[in-house]
Amino acid sequence: MAVFASAVVAAGAATGVVAAAGGDGERGAARPGTDASTVLEPLPAVPVPSVSVPVTVSPSAAPSPSPSARRATAPAAPKPPAPRAGTPGALYRHPRSQVLDWVDAHRDDPRRPLIESRIAAQPAAVWFPSYNPGTVTRQVRNVTSAAAAAGRTPVLVPYAIPGRDCGGASEGGAPGPAAYDAWMADFAAGLGSGPVIVILEPDAVALSDCLSAAQRAGRFASLARAARTLHAAGPRTKVYFDGGHSGWHSAAKQAAALREAGAASDGDGIFTNVSNFHSTADETAYARKVLAALGGEDLGAVIDTSRNGNGAPKAGQWCDPAGRALGRTPTTDTGRAGIDAYLWVKLPGESDGCKGSAGSFTPGYAYELATGG
Repeated sequence: MAVFASAVVAAGAATGVVAAAGGDGERGAARPGTDASTVLEPLPAVPVPSVSVPVTVSPSAAPSPSPSARRATAPAAPKPPAPRAGTPGALYRHPRSQVLDWVDAHRDDPRRPLIESRIAAQPAAVWFPSYNPGTVTRQVRNVTSAAAAAGRTPVLVPYAIPGRDCGGASEGGAPGPAAYDAWMADFAAGLGSGPVIVILEPDAVALSDCLSAAQRAGRFASLARAARTLHAAGPRTKVYFDGGHSGWHSAAKQAAALREAGAASDGDGIFTNVSNFHSTADETAYARKVLAALGGEDLGAVIDTSRNGNGAPKAGQWCDPAGRALGRTPTTDTGRAGIDAYLWVKLPGESDGCKGSAGSFTPGYAYELATGG
């Protein structure tokens, strides 16, 4: 089976995409790595269009070949009911990102109007790829409080799982499970009481075959604890677990791993296609199969549609492949049963490392995506 990695961010000030290896050999999506993109406050790196937050830059990702719920409430008072993923048009667009910086600095560039209207104007995920205890609470709160003030729902991507990227280009993360638990508690402390969507650790489940049985069990236990921590701190927070994508593992295999990781008991659903290119139709069908196998009637799925407008490229083409296009714009109004949202988790135009340095915003590539290749 072809295996593409998802997208992930690397720690530090960097932007970009990286693909992790694994599976039957096909390289997949780019994930945010360590290069740098957005600026704000010492926020994490973010790989997305107008939504970004990194410490110095926005998205992150490094080029590296790689395969790309409703939770069980903890013993406490039940959380107030909330819509599955917010309301139509309610997603938050962070005011700083590489693409916005480029737009501001290139007002006379003939490509600017299209890139600005089709990419920079869209809401996107904010990545937190640095293991930075003591700092991450403020970084998260800065995003969630601004989103709450705007009446919008932010999409946050914690990316600090120990052994991240199996030693690939986006390697890093917390030094161990206890440290990760503490970091996640700090992260959760910044969530607030408003609606938040959390994309929990891209590739952490789908790319876990590189781990020993003990390491894998430890990682899955960490993910389950993380989801419980997030829900306990954020009464309207929704947590989605790594579902890989339709070109990677079978639905049955992915569902089995997700069950071990607590997705059915501690999560709100799954996410698929992060930093990849598979069509929305393929991902919808795949996500529904995974959810059916997972057995959670109340679970939903969110799909990364940032670069899937023309579907997946030929096998083996994962690094800034030609002929790709922007996909459905971010929304929580999908009109599809079981599909909670279409999101831009990967920022279109941030290079996988071929048309520009990994994680850097590359206007030529962004223009190609905006015009459909």
